[in-house]
Amino acid sequence: MTLNNIMKPNSIALIGASRKVQSVGYGILKNLLTGCVFNTKYCKPYNGKVYAVNPNAKKVLGQKCYNSILDIKKKVDVAIIAIPAKFIPDTMKEIAKAGTKGVIIVSAGFGEEGEKGKKLQKEILRIAKKNKIRFVGPNCLGILRTSNNMNASFAPTMPPKGNIAFISQSGALADSVIDWAIESRYGFSTIISYGNKADLDAEDYLEWLANDKETKVITMYIEGVKDGKKFLRIAKKVCKKKPVIALKAGRGKAGTKAISSHTGSLAGSYKIYEAAFKQAGIIQADNVEELFDLGKALAEQPPLKKNSVAIVTNGGGCGVLTADYLEEFGVELAKLKKSTIKKLEDTGKMHPAYSARNPLDIVGDALPERYNVAVDTLISEPYIGGLIVLQTLQTMTDSVADAKVVVNAHNRYPNKPIICVYMGGKFSKVGMDYLEDHNIPDYNDPRKAARTMWALARIGRIL
Repeated sequence: MTLNNIMKPNSIALIGASRKVQSVGYGILKNLLTGCVFNTKYCKPYNGKVYAVNPNAKKVLGQKCYNSILDIKKKVDVAIIAIPAKFIPDTMKEIAKAGTKGVIIVSAGFGEEGEKGKKLQKEILRIAKKNKIRFVGPNCLGILRTSNNMNASFAPTMPPKGNIAFISQSGALADSVIDWAIESRYGFSTIISYGNKADLDAEDYLEWLANDKETKVITMYIEGVKDGKKFLRIAKKVCKKKPVIALKAGRGKAGTKAISSHTGSLAGSYKIYEAAFKQAGIIQADNVEELFDLGKALAEQPPLKKNSVAIVTNGGGCGVLTADYLEEFGVELAKLKKSTIKKLEDTGKMHPAYSARNPLDIVGDALPERYNVAVDTLISEPYIGGLIVLQTLQTMTDSVADAKVVVNAHNRYPNKPIICVYMGGKFSKVGMDYLEDHNIPDYNDPRKAARTMWALARIGRIL
């Protein structure tokens, strides 16, 4: 069975649908029927058929309840299990009899809870293998797919639709990312919380997402993998198709120890994972914010094919900092040719005190017209592979008009990455929003922009 049954099902049965408003079984059913418990503009009902299973209720949320999955006479692609762990082996046998081949087990109480839980986990895996069932979890949040409005999880709402996939061992982290994505307008194609990974592991999701048309970039939060060789083999193939960015937990002794009680994983040496990521072509993020900053940029911008970057700034110090960070990450600063300088000066728009070098400091009083000349001249040069545009706020600064200059330049040269650093807040927000609306990454710190350009350069060498 491919993962299509699980990731793109036409029908879902929820085993453990509940009338208790604050229960997992209630939350999942409401998510399937409406898209979310916490209502947002991203909430829509799941496109497929939903069946509720609860032998102690006739209806939940207006849905007819079946005593068992065996009572559902039509085909069920995925069964979501949200009942106590001790009842799940018998439930898995019923699922097998019903002919359902995909399962999501959100229930906890397995490998993360000592020997008794590990024994129970081995039993459900045995039943699954015997009956050729593939399953997610146990001890997971579930799966969300924005293309078919499938919130097959107990996450409180759906994220905005986009082309970033997020694979996470931590359900709580996935929950928080969804909440944050709504505020920051980060769009997702898929969010997968896979918990204890008793059956399906990170590489299985990687392999499926590599061929998913809805996904451009794959991000991961990973604690450990069962089969390192298999993971490396698949990751190498996937990284040649799409960017993969990973945040590895368990870097120190305390974190490594905590992992075993969280998802029952064996974390392994951080240095081994670090080497494996590098060998596979996976970009490593240092924190959650960077994971999605890089993911968003790599989804929206083309790779940096020529390792030669120019900086345009209306603040000299910010340009120097950016140049330092680019050097730190091994991204080359383009040396502006005399012909380029002549093009700039022939326009008559450069300030007498402008820098005439890279970083190109167009001075604090720069109006949009000067930004336009600087940006357009540099991005059009064949020897310049990408551009970082910085803006500091002065009394004459027009942040929206400056943003339009950048968007227009990107539209003219879509094969070259452009990244912005709007170093402001309240009075720059409208310009920042314009950049976001037109898929131009904008950061509040030059180091983030330099790190992103480094990631685009990595991708440019691999793809």
